[in-house]
Amino acid sequence: MNAPPSPPGAQRTDGSAVRIGALVPLTRPGWAEAGQHLLAGLELGVREVNDGGGIGGRPFELVVRDTAADPEKAAAAVDELARLGVAALAGEYHSVVARAAAARADALGLPFLCSSAVLDALTDRPTDQVARLAPAQSHGWRLYADFLLGAGHRRIAVATQPSVYWASGTGILRDHLAPHGATVVELDANALTPTALCDALVDSGATALLLLVGHPDPAVPIVKAVRQARRLAGLLVGAPAGQPEFASWAALLGADGAAIPFLRYLPERLGPLGARVETVLRERLAEAPSFVAFEGYDAITVLADVLRSEGADRARIAASWPHVAVEGTRGKIRFSRTPGISVWQWAWTPVQVVDRDPAKPDRFRVLHTG
Repeated sequence: MNAPPSPPGAQRTDGSAVRIGALVPLTRPGWAEAGQHLLAGLELGVREVNDGGGIGGRPFELVVRDTAADPEKAAAAVDELARLGVAALAGEYHSVVARAAAARADALGLPFLCSSAVLDALTDRPTDQVARLAPAQSHGWRLYADFLLGAGHRRIAVATQPSVYWASGTGILRDHLAPHGATVVELDANALTPTALCDALVDSGATALLLLVGHPDPAVPIVKAVRQARRLAGLLVGAPAGQPEFASWAALLGADGAAIPFLRYLPERLGPLGARVETVLRERLAEAPSFVAFEGYDAITVLADVLRSEGADRARIAASWPHVAVEGTRGKIRFSRTPGISVWQWAWTPVQVVDRDPAKPDRFRVLHTG
């Protein structure tokens, strides 16, 4: 695996640089668009640290490895980055991949600040090595379930594929909805064609369909089939995992991709830091930055603060997680022990349920917050 060129301001050195390993999905089957946003945030953070004098006068360097949504590739990248002497790891978008990376980092004593993966069980056992910025899946998806209940939905279908992440999401929804008299019907998106899935939806009596599937396939064909089925005209289509966040969704689906609620980890209004970072990221990406780009930037903000106070010693970095108090783009970042979560957790980043406005699909509407 080869690292991409260093970001602006993060020059290669003879070993004097403080190096951070970055795990990012940049090629398929990874969600490369999310990876590009994550990398843009990471790179911007590193550039600004270096523009401000680096880490105690030493250059700050990002060493990037493409995980391609492959847990084994991610674990191998952690091994390689550890040998290269990085002080810590940052990044990763895919939950199953982040879980593999976290397990390996824990075993090696290599601090890992996970920016974007949400699976509750990020590690099998409690660890001091790993901290996380993204909210746990149970937190965000319960809020999404509250949104569904508030909108009057009591019979909800989920189109799902085999995955620890999708299975976890289904379980969270079912457990949270059941006490309110709501039920969840599972439809196998691998076994059913989009047309057959529409038939099953009619038979199920569901008033909402949640897409717990990959993007663009099979999510896009499912949305097209549902939108074209007149008998499903009143059906709410939702995507809690955030597929509609990215520009490719709108490009592939146009008006059909609007009015599909999803989870987004942003405040209703950004503060001065967030607004400034949004402007710069928009220029770098040539499109509106997703919340994933802000997660990347915030990860570097936290790590830079820790490195300035603790140096590049891995044990001291890991020991510093409970003492972090850093202003990020989306609020004050502090880590704590949260019941049911095995890593140091920011509890919580702002969470919204939003969708694309049917009248203007490049504009987002905030439907619910928590």
